[in-house]
Amino acid sequence: MSRTSSARGAGHSRLDLTQDVALLTAAVIDIESLSGHEAALADAVEDALRALPHLEVTRNGDSIVARTSLGRAERIILAGHLDTVPLPTVAGSRGTVPCSWDGGMLYGRGATDMKGGVAVQLAIAATVPEPNKDITFIFYDHEEVAAAKSGLGRLERENRELLDADFGILLEPTNGTVEGGCNGTIRFEVTTRGLAAHSARAWMGENAIHAAAPILARLAAYAPSTVNVDGLDYRESLNAVKIHGGTAGNVIPDACVVEVNYRFAPDKTPAQAEERVRELLAGFEMVRTDSSAGARPGLNVPAAASFVATVGKEPLPKYGWTDVARLSEMGIPAVNFGPGDPLLAHSDNEHVLAADIRACLDVLTRWLK
Repeated sequence: MSRTSSARGAGHSRLDLTQDVALLTAAVIDIESLSGHEAALADAVEDALRALPHLEVTRNGDSIVARTSLGRAERIILAGHLDTVPLPTVAGSRGTVPCSWDGGMLYGRGATDMKGGVAVQLAIAATVPEPNKDITFIFYDHEEVAAAKSGLGRLERENRELLDADFGILLEPTNGTVEGGCNGTIRFEVTTRGLAAHSARAWMGENAIHAAAPILARLAAYAPSTVNVDGLDYRESLNAVKIHGGTAGNVIPDACVVEVNYRFAPDKTPAQAEERVRELLAGFEMVRTDSSAGARPGLNVPAAASFVATVGKEPLPKYGWTDVARLSEMGIPAVNFGPGDPLLAHSDNEHVLAADIRACLDVLTRWLK
C-alpha cells in the first residue's frame, strides 16, 4: 500500500546527499539492508528525498519513488535496489558492515551491488534540481530474493502510474559502460526414475542416478549460441547447475533430479526457450520451475543515443538477468549503467573504487544538465 510517511524508531540514520558521493556510498553501506530488512535504509532515503522541495515522493512498503514535474519533453527513470545479500561468514572478509577504506578502495557489503549506484541516484536528486529531462527516481526492496517479492514488481502492480517514462537506467554495476538489455533465464527439474534395492543386490533394482547420464551427456555436448540482437552479441548458456538423488549409502537410488538453467538471448520468449530445452532433453520427465524474459538492448530511442554519446564507450550486452527486463515489459527501453565490477558482486571482499563512483556521477550529471 502506498503511503506518504513512515513510522520510525528513534535515532534513525540521516544521509547528507551533498557530501562527496564516495563518502555518501559509505554512509549508505553502513545502514545494513539485507533483503527483508531494508526498512532502516528506506527510512533514511525517504527522509533525505522529502527534504528536497523539487521532488514528489511516494513510499510503498520499503520502496520509494521520487519524481520531478518540470514539464520536460522526456522523462527518464534512474532505478536501483536497496537490499543486499547476507554478510559474508568467512573470517577476515572485508565485504561486510560497517564498511572500510583501503586508500581509494571502499570495501563493504553492497559496495558494488549496488550501493554505489544508489548513492549516485541520491546525489543527482540533490544536486541536479532542474535537469533537462524529468526524472523518476526508484529505490526498491527485495531484488536479491525470489522475483515474486520484488519491490519493483509491487510498484508496477500498485503504482503503475508513477512509472511511465521514455527511457530507463538501472544503476547496476557495469564498470561504467552501458550494458544494453539482458539475457532471459529459465530453470527446469529433470527427473529420472528407478527401482530401489540393496546395493549388495544391485541387479534387483534400477539405478536412477545412472539413468541421468544421458541428460548430462546431452548438456555437455550442447554448443551454446551467440545471438546478435539489435547490434549486440548475447552469449547463451545451458547447464546442469545442481543434481541430487539417493537415500543411503547402501541403497540403489530410485529417483534423481538434475536442475538445469538456460540463459537465453533476448530474441527469444520464455516459451521459445522452453521449447528449445524440451527438444534437447526429449524423453525425460521435466518440470519448469522458474522463468524470466530477457530485454532487448533498449538503445533505439533518442534518450539512449544521447546517453551513449555522453558515456563515450561502445555499449556491451548484459549476460545476466537484471530488472531492465521488468522495465522493458512495461514498454520502457532500458539499459544498465553503474559503478563497480559486476564480478565482485556478492563476493566476500566486495569493493568499489571511489573514483569509479565519482565518474559515474559525472557522466549522468553532464547528460542531465
